[in-house]
Amino acid sequence: MTNKEKTVLITKNGIRHDGRKKTDLREIRFEVGILDRADGSAIIYWGKNKILAAVYGPRELHPKHMALPDRALIRCEYRMATFSVTERKSPAPKRREKEISKILAEAIEPAVFDYLYPRSVIDVFIEVLQADGGSRCASITAAALALADAGIPMKDLVVGCAAGNLNGEVVIDLDDVEDKEGQGDLPIAVLPLSGEVVLLQSDGVFNPEQYKEALDLLMDACQTIYKLQREAITNKYAKITEEIIEPVEVEPEPTEAKVEKKKGEKTEEKKETEEKTPKKKASAKKAKSEQSEESEKKKKTSKKKEKKTPPKKDEEAKE
Repeated sequence: MTNKEKTVLITKNGIRHDGRKKTDLREIRFEVGILDRADGSAIIYWGKNKILAAVYGPRELHPKHMALPDRALIRCEYRMATFSVTERKSPAPKRREKEISKILAEAIEPAVFDYLYPRSVIDVFIEVLQADGGSRCASITAAALALADAGIPMKDLVVGCAAGNLNGEVVIDLDDVEDKEGQGDLPIAVLPLSGEVVLLQSDGVFNPEQYKEALDLLMDACQTIYKLQREAITNKYAKITEEIIEPVEVEPEPTEAKVEKKKGEKTEEKKETEEKTPKKKASAKKAKSEQSEESEKKKKTSKKKEKKTPPKKDEEAKE
């Protein structure tokens, strides 16, 4: 058997195995509202990760004994597709998937105004189509966009990112190789506007200085990802407004020459109307006079007929 050569995770110059620097993120792209059947949806392309998130609700909860009287229940289901990894994964949910589902639901809850929907449920479904390290951080970032797309009132979006320890060097945004062969992993999720930390896990070895450096780098990285989230939301609704609202053409301001032409046209129109009006009046007078003459003729003819016809005499008087 041949021994596999170990990949150089990071060089002395601070260059990682994929050519990135310590503080470089992988390419990130979002798409919002891609599912018609869901109330809200989003897909994230983060490096080689492809993760789809869908939100249904708020809606009635069944069975009803699980309902919370003062707020909505947030349920999250994280699943990895069988084809998402190099070796086929079993379709049955593993312990890791159940753990991440619970963690994501707890991280989303502080960002949602759940007290507005008592005795209801908000379901968040996350499907990992292709995995390449950092899937839990990418999943929570996509889930926050799907919730915003569903129109659920939120305090802020949730952004996730991970840092790691590679041979004593702190780097951010670990891929699959760095996650497996590195010495530490530190995923975090925050509310960017307030800086509130809603998820913090640590796996591996970090000394206090590395821990502090990792947190500082992650806060800056979350702010850059947050800008991409906002752009994805605004781009979607900007397209909708462009389709609905037709652009209004603004007429240019009239120049002096155009104003003078318009004045000349108005004066000519007035003259034409003045010339036409007396003709109309004369024709109306002629029509009235002809009608009066015809009526007089009819009266005269009726009088003549009355004179010609003698009055009848009673036959009884003659006898």
